[in-house]
Amino acid sequence: MANRTVKDAKNVHGTNPQYLIEKIIRSRIYDSKYWKEQCFALTAELLVDKAMELRFVGGVFGGNIKPTPFLCLTLKMLQIQPEKDIVVEFIKNEEFKYVRALGAFYLRLTGSSLDCYKYLEPLYNDNRKLRKQNRMGAYELIHVDEFIDELLREERVCDIILPRIQKRHVLEENNELEPKVSALEDDLDEEMPSEDEAAEELPSPVVPKERKPEVNKLKSGKGRGERSVSRERAPIERHRNHGDYGGLGGGYRDREKERDRDRDRDRDRDRMRDRDRYREADRGRDRRDPYADRSSFKERDIRERERERHRRHERQEERERERERRRDRGGRDRDREEFDDRSRGYDRDHRESDRDRRRR
Repeated sequence: MANRTVKDAKNVHGTNPQYLIEKIIRSRIYDSKYWKEQCFALTAELLVDKAMELRFVGGVFGGNIKPTPFLCLTLKMLQIQPEKDIVVEFIKNEEFKYVRALGAFYLRLTGSSLDCYKYLEPLYNDNRKLRKQNRMGAYELIHVDEFIDELLREERVCDIILPRIQKRHVLEENNELEPKVSALEDDLDEEMPSEDEAAEELPSPVVPKERKPEVNKLKSGKGRGERSVSRERAPIERHRNHGDYGGLGGGYRDREKERDRDRDRDRDRDRMRDRDRYREADRGRDRRDPYADRSSFKERDIRERERERHRRHERQEERERERERRRDRGGRDRDREEFDDRSRGYDRDHRESDRDRRRR
């Protein structure tokens, strides 16, 4: 009998008001200690005193799904169904913020779309803090305007599925609700300057002066550029005329040898730099920790072996390329010698044939 809805209660959204809360949560509320001790035989007048004692909002928490006092009082309001004037007074109460949150939550469950926007949107101006208990039983800090925004936008609040309401723009198109005016628009209008003031505040554009080219600098730069070009071309011409390609002259071989020496010198320099860096790192490690981890030494040895193997491979490839170059040079020399021998033999045969022709 204590858990039944009052006789003269009206259906809400086509069903019993208590059925707006799911059956599993409703049964947990009926079995809770707070419902049995604090909510028994409550009337609308006594409900206000219990609402003033609330210290947080929330739904259910814990592994065994325990309801919060906020949810128990919500179900009690659905059971006794207080008059609309009492609920509106709950919402307009500015002294007790949890009483306001309870009235807003009950109105969102039972009220029409027009009443929800009419009575809940003014609460966006309330920036007071609320404590909310989550499913794990811990407390979170939210604000009253955040709680109201969840009621108007979310589908589930405090573990309760909220009834659907119409979108605001639909009510505005039907002329049932006036367009929403934000409280920040007046502040933005005061801060934003008008178009005339903005035009006055803008500085006049500065026209840059045209620079005339200096004749003396251009002339001196031209002569300097010509001298630099001639200096750059000179070693190229000397280098180009030094010898022919293909081993016929000594310039190409000398250039190849110089490149090989420079390459070997760069490798030796890099090898010495790496060795000095590793020695400095070893000295610093020994200075910091005499018993350093041996794995770092092993890793360094492995890296050193990899580098040495890579250098040996590069040297081997360089030797192979050098052999190929020598082989190509030797082949060219042999071809040239055969051509010379062939040309000499041709000349000798030609001379002998001329002699024979003369004798005849």
